[in-house]
Amino acid sequence: MTYQVTLIPGDGIGPEISAAARAVLEATGVTFEWDEQAAGEATMAGEGTPLPDRVIDSVRRTRVALKGPITTPVGMGFRSVNVALRQALTLYANVRPARSMVGVESRYSDVDLVIVRENTEDLYAGIERWVNDDEAESIKIITRGASERIARYAFEYAVRNGRKVVTAVHKANIMKLTDGLFLDSCRRVAADYEGRIGFQDRIVDNMCMQLVQKPEAYDVLVAPNLYGDIISDLAAGLVGGLGLAPGANIGEEAAVFEAVHGSAPKYAGQDRANPTALILSGALLLRHIGETAAGAAVEEAVRAVIGEGAIRTADLGGTSGTRAYGQAVAARVQALRSAA
Repeated sequence: MTYQVTLIPGDGIGPEISAAARAVLEATGVTFEWDEQAAGEATMAGEGTPLPDRVIDSVRRTRVALKGPITTPVGMGFRSVNVALRQALTLYANVRPARSMVGVESRYSDVDLVIVRENTEDLYAGIERWVNDDEAESIKIITRGASERIARYAFEYAVRNGRKVVTAVHKANIMKLTDGLFLDSCRRVAADYEGRIGFQDRIVDNMCMQLVQKPEAYDVLVAPNLYGDIISDLAAGLVGGLGLAPGANIGEEAAVFEAVHGSAPKYAGQDRANPTALILSGALLLRHIGETAAGAAVEEAVRAVIGEGAIRTADLGGTSGTRAYGQAVAARVQALRSAA
């Protein structure tokens, strides 16, 4: 079977890490037909927007995309290209695993978290206005429909992946209406899974403290958009940083898999960026399309290469370039295929 996938290389270091991730995915033996679509700063001059309609149309057609980091122009266009893409395609669930990895320096060795973030509303709806020259306001939107939808996604994810407990993250002690609605929605959904998946809730500031003190105590976290953004970066820091953090944006009609770090334009073209986050996002893509064994092989290959330590990028304490690291992971994937 051939899978049609939209490939958005992005800008900055995006094209380099996208090439590495593509090579690793192709090493699995899964056949892809890539529809490559330029977006970001490179499209501004010719098309007047960092996110042309053709990109969204491609993802609607293929239903799945692999996306490198995109620089959002300052002072023009979208507030965020990533947010605009998620909103245009109703990619309501942002999923970010954070798992300890042998060979990566960290204070922790047993972190295994998944953050499920509501991706379409909250303060990220972008409803802002100037009240006067010295005052601005932003409106926080929380709806029962979106809250129950993301809660159910989190519980279904837990069921599918053998997880035990879902923790709702909120600030309902202060924002009693908006976060109160989110928490109540999570509780309603949790009742449908009683006896199968445990449920608890944590206030967001306390959650951040506990993630630093005892991250091993938590499993699946579900949160509104802003809190989910913050705690998923915190969780990435527990396991080595954003260079190792994969991400998925899931909707009913499409899914976009991306590295969650920035485009780092000052390192563009230097063959020194770490492509691990995008490679692991590719593993999530493989699992999403039903190629579970291939996804597992990519994850195993990444862990093996990093664990052995001979080939590492500069951010992991090594001297290997982006291309060489990607080739090493691809070779390990092929070796795993041969041994299977």
